[in-house]
Parts: sequence; structure tokens; C-alpha cells
Amino acid sequence: MSQGLRLESVCRANYDGQMSENKGSAASAVKKEVFYEQGLRFECQGSGKCCTSHGEFGFVFLTLEDRERFAKHLGLSVEAFLTKYCDQTNGIYHLKEEKGRPDCLFLKNKQCTVYEARPNQCRTWPFWPEVMNAKAWKSEVEDFCPGVGKGRIWTKSEIEEIVKRDKENERKLLSGK
Repeated sequence: MSQGLRLESVCRANYDGQMSENKGSAASAVKKEVFYEQGLRFECQGSGKCCTSHGEFGFVFLTLEDRERFAKHLGLSVEAFLTKYCDQTNGIYHLKEEKGRPDCLFLKNKQCTVYEARPNQCRTWPFWPEVMNAKAWKSEVEDFCPGVGKGRIWTKSEIEEIVKRDKENERKLLSGK
């Protein structure tokens, strides 16, 4: 999956947060069963597919925490890291993209060369809020990612914790943190 949905999701985060806060107690009392009620089997297969843009807007957005982690990992100051590896769009930092090269700057031979320092956006894949419905999961994750159906089963509570972390990451991006 390219990370093309991320910009829309980041820009939508405040609206979604306001909507969930405004739901009445009757609506919140109804428990809706989710397609991952029994968990989902997933284990990264190292294919690098999620690290390649597929003709869409595919920025890898970076929080302040991500930028600091990257800089430390690469032995650079944060300023030097920003200059060498980052651009800004609408005030939000993201990894640079090289024209004509759809792969992440840090993807070499289908392997992440900065895996230990990878950003939160990459750490939470494939459990992003915008793909956690059955239709989106099927088309944006299952049909695309060879890790689906392999490895251990992630429980509903584990998945929801990762989704929660991703939403927090989006809030940080929007606030500049």
C-alpha cells in the first residue's frame, strides 16, 4: 500500500476527533462488532511494498519525535537531518521524495536501512485508522501486503491500541510536535 491516504487522514484528524467527542451516550453505548473482532494475522515479510509510492501522494510524515530519532540514528543534528532528508508540505515535515524514484529514500534492496529509527507512521502499519474497515482492509492491505495472513494473530485490543497510537501521531503532526 502506498501511503497515499496519509495526507487526507492527517488533515481529517481534527474533524474525526471532534465528531467522536460529540457522539451521544446512547450511540456510545451500542457496541459495534468490527471485522477484526477475532484479531488479524500479520507479520512483516520485508517485501518493501509499503515503502514504495504507487503513483499517489505517498509522503512519510515525521513528528518531532521521529525527526529527533532519525537524526540520532544517523549521527546528525536535527537541523542537518532536516536539510538533507526532509521537505515540508502545509507546514508538516516529511521525507523527501526523489523525482522518478517511488521508493522511500531509506529503502535499499527491498530492506529498510533505518528500521530501528523508522517513523511512527511506519511503526503502526498496517493498522492505520483509514484502513480499519473490511472494505479498505481488503483493497488497501490484504490484496497488497504479503504479510497479511502470516505470523501471529494480533488481538482486537492490540490493534485498537496501535490505531490509537496512530491517531495520536496524527494529532502531533497537525500541532507541529
